[in-house]
Amino acid sequence: MYVLMCPCVQDPSLRAEGITRQEDRKAFTACIERCRRFNIEVVLLPYPETEYLGRGRMPGSYKALLDTEECARILDEQEQHVREVIDRRGAPLAIIGADASPACGMNRTHRIAPAEEGRGAFLARFSEIRAIDVKTFAAYRVYLAAPLFSEAEQAYNREIHSLLTAHFCDVYLPQEVGDTSHTRNRDEHRAIFARHLEALRAVDYVVAVIDGADADSGTSWEMGFAYALEKPVVSLRTDFRRAGHAERVNLMLEESSVVVEKKEDLPAALHSPLL
Repeated sequence: MYVLMCPCVQDPSLRAEGITRQEDRKAFTACIERCRRFNIEVVLLPYPETEYLGRGRMPGSYKALLDTEECARILDEQEQHVREVIDRRGAPLAIIGADASPACGMNRTHRIAPAEEGRGAFLARFSEIRAIDVKTFAAYRVYLAAPLFSEAEQAYNREIHSLLTAHFCDVYLPQEVGDTSHTRNRDEHRAIFARHLEALRAVDYVVAVIDGADADSGTSWEMGFAYALEKPVVSLRTDFRRAGHAERVNLMLEESSVVVEKKEDLPAALHSPLL
């Protein structure tokens, strides 16, 4: 199991001058950590822009910088190298790269100025392989907000935990940190509250179970806190009951999240690289 990765994720100095921000570096680090955490081998792609123009180059579009016969020769050679890797190893999970690059953009590229939709000149040669932007791949830490007061609820939460872990998500499960007993004292309350807040601030997504005639109050609070932090929230509502014609359970929860109706739909909502 491996991914093809643009080498600038490991070495941002390969990129054009002045385009790498602190948030990019954080995403690069998280992307590499996800691979390490789940034993996903990283195979680095060649980097045609750097081979052709060298380090320390200024940013520019494909049309302005790379649209030459010499660069086309380099692209041909590097494509052949990658094809040999794929023939030897089998298909990768995905290609991981940085959007906007004129050669290695995923969804948006500077083929001409201004940027347009589509892959860069190099990655366009591998259209059969899924391409994921590094910032999307770097978002894999999940807080599971859900009722946890019965054996059935806890067992269901563990099912979701297993499902998401199988899709390379690092899942924070509140019931595993002592939030399961009615005998807690005030000090334990404060410690659990502080730990949950720390986890909510650290994750990339909140997945919330909102089944029932009314959504669990603690889950609702966690969703609201995540929304205020501008964290993406994915709600799971398998309950067929509805609060109204256009409302499943609560419009505030639904409008602040992406709602799915089966747990099997969660990996797609979290951009799993396995799909």
